[in-house]
Amino acid sequence: MADKIKPVRDTNSEAVALARSLIVDAHFGSLGVIDPESGGPYVGRVAVATDDAGAPIILISTLAWHTRGLLKDSRCSLLVGEPGKGDPLAHPRITLACIAEEILPDAPLLPLVIDRFLRHQPKAKLYISLPDFSFFRLSIQSARMNGGFGKAFLFSKDDFLR
Repeated sequence: MADKIKPVRDTNSEAVALARSLIVDAHFGSLGVIDPESGGPYVGRVAVATDDAGAPIILISTLAWHTRGLLKDSRCSLLVGEPGKGDPLAHPRITLACIAEEILPDAPLLPLVIDRFLRHQPKAKLYISLPDFSFFRLSIQSARMNGGFGKAFLFSKDDFLR
């Protein structure tokens, strides 16, 4: 009997470095939440930056459907990785399983979050001070990365701790 092909590679320092760069370099992502009405999945596009520990930070409106989902159930996923020319499936991407934590307006770290977010997302200056927008930190619980064809990796949250 032929040897089975192992679809997931062992996590190594090169894979962790690629995963971290996909997260830190991301300007947008697809945020998956539990739909608060149907209980099914819902995905929306969000602007992304990272905090000083490398965790994704998103700024979203309370009017957005994905915010309603996060406020009801903080479990979410975030897909990042930009396709380039040619086959979009040939380019690396990572899906993060996260717990969203709202950063409240009186949080001592909010000024640092705002500064980092605006350096990464300067156009957010147009809406960052609107009263219906809030920051959420996405605490990574696990991740799955496709680094291109035949390059699948699984990560635990420990792989992202700095």
